[in-house]
Amino acid sequence: MAFTHLHVHTEFSLLDGFCKIKELPGVVKSMGQTACAITDHGVMYGVIDFYRACKAEGIKPIIGCEVYVAPQGRTRFDKVHEFDSESRHLVLLCENEEGYRNLSYMVSLAWTEGFYVKPRIDQALLREHSKGLIALSACLAGEIPRRLRNGEYDNAKAYALEMAELFGPDRFYLELQDHGIRDQKIVNQSILKIHQETGIPMVCTNDAHYLRKEDAEAHDILLCIQTGKTVDDENRMRYEPQNFYLRSEEEMAALFAGYEDALENTQKITEMCNLEFTFGKYHLPEFKLPEGYDSFSYLKKLCDEGYKVRYGDDDKYRGQLKYEQDMIEKMGFTDYFLIVSDFVRYAKSVGIPVGPGRGSAAGSMVSYCLSITDIDPMKYSLYFERFLNPERVSMPDIDMDFGDTRRGEVVDYVRRKYGDDHVAQIVTFGTMAARGVIRDVGRVLNMPYADVDVIAKLVPNTLHITLNDALRLSKQLSDLYEADEQVKKLIDTARAL
Repeated sequence: MAFTHLHVHTEFSLLDGFCKIKELPGVVKSMGQTACAITDHGVMYGVIDFYRACKAEGIKPIIGCEVYVAPQGRTRFDKVHEFDSESRHLVLLCENEEGYRNLSYMVSLAWTEGFYVKPRIDQALLREHSKGLIALSACLAGEIPRRLRNGEYDNAKAYALEMAELFGPDRFYLELQDHGIRDQKIVNQSILKIHQETGIPMVCTNDAHYLRKEDAEAHDILLCIQTGKTVDDENRMRYEPQNFYLRSEEEMAALFAGYEDALENTQKITEMCNLEFTFGKYHLPEFKLPEGYDSFSYLKKLCDEGYKVRYGDDDKYRGQLKYEQDMIEKMGFTDYFLIVSDFVRYAKSVGIPVGPGRGSAAGSMVSYCLSITDIDPMKYSLYFERFLNPERVSMPDIDMDFGDTRRGEVVDYVRRKYGDDHVAQIVTFGTMAARGVIRDVGRVLNMPYADVDVIAKLVPNTLHITLNDALRLSKQLSDLYEADEQVKKLIDTARAL
């Protein structure tokens, strides 16, 4: 028997998941397992990092998400607190690219259309976009476990049959979990009965929120940071008993003795999920060209016009311009330059302030001649190769600055020209900085603020410093760490986070 974890929350289940992606595949591998899923709460931020980390360790990545579903009879558009504040969990795993497209689409709409307390999808979306997906009935917050806990066995069974019909044969599984919670044991008995009466298959999972059993305390403190509580607050969210880690195959087999088929189904699902990502291939929107031109001839025309504006009749830089044009064409980025120059031209034509250019793009004469930048790379001896060269594996990055009060007009122009489905805005994530995490953990541990502040200020004020570096560089901090057990606990917990 081989077991695969199909219900795992990474650090991208923000301030809730504590399975760090860079460590996760290594832990899976050390236990002799060969695959693992990512199922963060309502988001897919982490899937690419997860995929790459798994591939690097020889672990098969299974891409998924634990989505929030509007209650039965409600839609993602309904936003009445009495009925819609509590959504239901459902685990969705991608079999293939069609499933990935469907899951990405639903997760996006959950945020843009369905957000109310949580990002929510609904039954209508599931019906339209279930192809290529495998569904698991989720934890105690799933629709079926909720109904079973409420004593609604017939309704739970009816919902299970509806989901089995929606996803198709062997695409919907009744999820069994056992973290030592009394309600789970009761729910599992009813799930077994539904399985026996309907033939809907079961699957065993462990709702992993941290990697190792000993990570439970650090995860508990993370939850306190999220909820603004302290560890000695009795009325707070907590994961008890502390069994929400990546259990070994042996532990799962012992826990679910008698449910061998449900354990083996983790491997069956693993074999069904075969999504592969392709990196390094670009899919640029089509740039609409004037009649009689291809992309390269139009780029050269615009560059020639721009050259005359920038340099007049002085031809001494023509060789550099041709060299850059040929390199851009050879690397397949002609349309990219046309697209950027077009929206910069639009911004300038309607009086939106545009920055003169920054970063390596300022070293390109093509950018200068297209008026993407306003810095003469020849005058300042800037290097085009720092911006673009045959060894570069990533797309050239042209950073543009627009006046912040009218930046939205440029985004709207690009949306109108290329379509909403070709324009995305991206997010960045902040990690806990050394001083900040000490203060957060100190508050959660109920340590006096003045004491914590003294410790935090012993961390050198250096950009991107880690607590390991701080202990090495600050003798005062390392002395305190060695001498005081409370300080040691504070810093060790902060290091983990």
